[in-house]
Amino acid sequence: MKSQARSGLALCFMTDDHRPKIRQANFRFYEELNDFLPDDRKRSSFVYEFKGTPSAKDLIESLGVPHTEIDLILVNDEPVNFSHQLHGGERVAVFPVFERFDISPANRLRPRPLRQIRFVLDVHLGKLARLLRLAGMDCIYRNDLDDLEIIEIAGRDKRTILSRDKGILKNARVTHGYWVRATDPPTQLREIVEAFDLRRSLRPFSRCMECNGHLRIADDADVIDQIPFAVLVAFDDFWQCEQCRRVYWKGSHYTQLATLLEQI
Repeated sequence: MKSQARSGLALCFMTDDHRPKIRQANFRFYEELNDFLPDDRKRSSFVYEFKGTPSAKDLIESLGVPHTEIDLILVNDEPVNFSHQLHGGERVAVFPVFERFDISPANRLRPRPLRQIRFVLDVHLGKLARLLRLAGMDCIYRNDLDDLEIIEIAGRDKRTILSRDKGILKNARVTHGYWVRATDPPTQLREIVEAFDLRRSLRPFSRCMECNGHLRIADDADVIDQIPFAVLVAFDDFWQCEQCRRVYWKGSHYTQLATLLEQI
């Protein structure tokens, strides 16, 4: 009996000795990355505990910040990549995507900015997709796309994912993504134009808001049977989508969009 007790006690001590060591690192997130943090961690340094030797990517995403929002990580003032392992005792500074700044001397973590900004949007952003298309941006949106299909489209077509779901942006296959903070569609449009510096890229009324196809100037004879008589009398110019054949004119949508873009 005594022998069994001693064995059990020894086993207990052995288990304690092999418990993972608790480590700590000091983190500081900058600018819009603070949007992902609770109030007590925003815009200040804080200590975060972890076990093992996780990668910088895994540890940062465990704090709630998707890797697609990050462009530079400094560990003890030295740039590191996402796979860099943390062992405890480090000072970690995390910076957001620098779309409008040249930080080439540092170690950027994401691929080069896309030469042509094109988007694919998740199922929560249908109204934003319509506004972006009206503003002339190339946007893929369908309300039946699941996360894996969105990721596949983004990778294949070199598109940036816009999402209200942080989870999809943490997927390792995602290289370009942005978490949309606002919930009101006009405010979301302003946010995207600002975040990606799109003012000079906008081509209002050049895309179909329904299917994303290009619009062309239409001959009256081609579209007369699709337009109400009152509209034919009130307007002189019409555009037609090359893809779905929908017809547009400078009605309320155009006026509302022009007003919205003037406010950006």
